[in-house]
Amino acid sequence: MAPDLAGATAPGWQRDVFDVLKAAQVKHVVYVPDAGHSTAIRLAEADPSITSVVLTTEQEGIGYLAGAWLGGERGALLMQSSGVGNCINTLALQACTRFPLLMVVTMRGDWAEFNQWQNPMGQAAEAALRLMGVLTWRADDPKDVAPLLRGAATMAFDGDAACAVLLGQRLIGEKEWLK
Repeated sequence: MAPDLAGATAPGWQRDVFDVLKAAQVKHVVYVPDAGHSTAIRLAEADPSITSVVLTTEQEGIGYLAGAWLGGERGALLMQSSGVGNCINTLALQACTRFPLLMVVTMRGDWAEFNQWQNPMGQAAEAALRLMGVLTWRADDPKDVAPLLRGAATMAFDGDAACAVLLGQRLIGEKEWLK
């Protein structure tokens, strides 16, 4: 466990997400609020060199990041797998213009999912991203998060590719329905 800026303790892989983005010179972190990304979001919000933007829907992030790139700055989209479905049509912007697009996706509808509404998109997210030309890698072990994200950032920012790292639900742990 690593302390975050607020002094709270978070799993090391959650801190790794922020650290890799920071090392990759990401200046914009755009997201729809998500518990799996909460550490990276808090750290981005606390960092004066990063602009963090909460979105109303994930597809807004793709347009925002295209604009950031045109302005000479790097960004990343943090979202849940349910948000992948919201992005499918907008991913055509990256396919046509080839700007760097880095996405970090926490998976739902995955191992031990309690909410049946998360299952359809969670099971289809990786295939949908690949069909839209997005290169994907999946991390289910904490030790894989940083190297996979570093590699994806390199391919996105140095190769003008669309890349997504999928963070498996085993990383986050089994959720319980609040009763």
